[in-house]
Amino acid sequence: MIRHLTRRHFIAVAVCIAPLLGAPAIAADTLKVAGIHASPVENAWNSRIHQALQSAADDGLIEYVFSEGVSGTDYARAMREYAEQGVDLVWGESYAVENEARQVAADYPDVAFLMGSSGGPSGDNFGVFGTRNHEAAYLAGMLAGTMSETNTFGSVGGYPIPEVNLLINAYRDGVKEVNPQAKFLNGFIGAWFDPPKAKEAAIAQIDAGADVIFGERIGTADGAKENNVKAIGSLIDYTDRYPGTVFANAMWHFRPTIEAIVADVKAGNPVGKDYTEFSFMKHGGNDLIFVTDGISPEAIAAMEAKRKAIKDGSFEVPIDTNEPS
Repeated sequence: MIRHLTRRHFIAVAVCIAPLLGAPAIAADTLKVAGIHASPVENAWNSRIHQALQSAADDGLIEYVFSEGVSGTDYARAMREYAEQGVDLVWGESYAVENEARQVAADYPDVAFLMGSSGGPSGDNFGVFGTRNHEAAYLAGMLAGTMSETNTFGSVGGYPIPEVNLLINAYRDGVKEVNPQAKFLNGFIGAWFDPPKAKEAAIAQIDAGADVIFGERIGTADGAKENNVKAIGSLIDYTDRYPGTVFANAMWHFRPTIEAIVADVKAGNPVGKDYTEFSFMKHGGNDLIFVTDGISPEAIAAMEAKRKAIKDGSFEVPIDTNEPS
């Protein structure tokens, strides 16, 4: 069952009518999960989590309610409200409210919390995760490195936090594996969801010579499309939206993380740990999708060999959290 709570309205769907709607019956031990999204759920990062939670709800693994567009000043209050409502697990993103989020968790020791965070876990009930589609970004970089005519590669990010930095750095490392002479441009737009600003940043890099742009933020591909250069998407699949422009996407799959923490909560295990590992490729947490048009068979073969090595553990993509220059 999925319910949607915003500041404007709340739609409740009773468990008793789920069978009439064709929804899966909710078992007595089904976890009640609340998601608190700082951005709209259409935002790329939030959409991947939101869709994974919806999928888990559709499969009867959890009940899911959520709020979106919650500001930092309201975030701790929203966490407390859900904890008071008796949910079993609060999902959130504590990047802007690290101290406040941990305090809320300490005040509700019987509620599990899973937060996107740049810090570590706290106590027995505050678990964290980081976004790790860097392996797919590395593979995308390997393809990109063979496709540039200017030998200049751009990237547009939100903020220079570790999770974003490592993604862009992994993309660059992939480019450099096949093109050691590559030059790089990068820009941060200071927002998680501002497509016009991301588009402007992409155009500035194209004007400076970049003809392949990695888009950590939505809007980057718009600038690439208008200027007839190539782009790479992150987190979600942009191929159909930008045919002929986006040739690869570094996908992120959050469902393995959900399944891991739900199993811990049901087993009564402490969840005060780092669940980031479940975003790695070996767990199915990220992967590359791409189109073959314009990419040489030799480049694809080299990338596929590296993907196999990542999955079998014989190669690890470096994790560099330093801010890209």
